[in-house]
Amino acid sequence: MSAKEGRTGKLVFVKVRHELRCNGSSAPAIVEFHDIVYREAKRADDVEPPPQRAQTGAPWQREIVPDDVLLFRYSALTFNGHRIHYDRKYVTEVEGYPGLIVHGPLIATLLMDLVRRNAPQADVATFRFKAVRPTFDLNPLRVNGLPQDDGKTVKLWAQDHEGWLTMDAVATLR
Repeated sequence: MSAKEGRTGKLVFVKVRHELRCNGSSAPAIVEFHDIVYREAKRADDVEPPPQRAQTGAPWQREIVPDDVLLFRYSALTFNGHRIHYDRKYVTEVEGYPGLIVHGPLIATLLMDLVRRNAPQADVATFRFKAVRPTFDLNPLRVNGLPQDDGKTVKLWAQDHEGWLTMDAVATLR
């Protein structure tokens, strides 16, 4: 854990390591690092960075319509009790968002699923993603993939209904 001062105020960075084991094995089958940034509550004079346009023309695309049932089920599956993902009254009236917030890890899961759907034999060695803009359940979102010429890398991204980049990711294949 480390604390820093950013342009929007105080930030706390936390790296969480998750290890998944199979059948009582002492060696992990999967190791995941989760970098989390906590920031101070928004102030009235905060200026949001301008949105970034998502790349167009991806050969792999899938449109997803997030709804409150999907978000509730993903929250339950991941033991995420934050009300911004399933309580519309809370998220709009208390937090001030226009709709339910689609989980960043759910979008990342949908990006990985895009790889699985388009390259079912692919063996993913690493996957990195970064959420860059919130996604709300009010409109469809699109996940996109572009295999790179090296045959080992897939550029992935998600975009909202207006074409703004919401998540940037890369999968490296073995």
